[in-house]
Amino acid sequence: MEVIETNSAAGTEALGARIAERLEPGDVVLLSGELGTGKTTLVRGACRALGVPGPVTSPTFTIGQRYGGGRLPVSHLDLYRLQTLEGEDPALLEDYLRPEGVAFVEWPAAGSGRLARPAPEVRLAHLDEQRRRVEIEW
Repeated sequence: MEVIETNSAAGTEALGARIAERLEPGDVVLLSGELGTGKTTLVRGACRALGVPGPVTSPTFTIGQRYGGGRLPVSHLDLYRLQTLEGEDPALLEDYLRPEGVAFVEWPAAGSGRLARPAPEVRLAHLDEQRRRVEIEW
């Protein structure tokens, strides 16, 4: 396990870029941490490194967003509003978890058992208002 401290949004984005360098088609990055720990900021950095143009925002109210135009298609899911995917349409995640792209899943517990092979598992935690502790398990 790799443990890193970031002390700014720019540092968290740079870490996302480092993670993106190692991603391959079909990888799913699981992101956990309290609200406001920088999960979407990390995804934004990864998307920039993958060549995704345009804004990258949290998909909290839409479940997921897809981004193209980069080295790989990117899906960004936020399962915060779902307690579980049990009882949900099995195709709910299919459009996002494509073998030719990579996916970042915030609040992945709801998708347990329904997510493709994970690449890293990333856990973010507040140290103070600016600093974050980030654990990456490859």
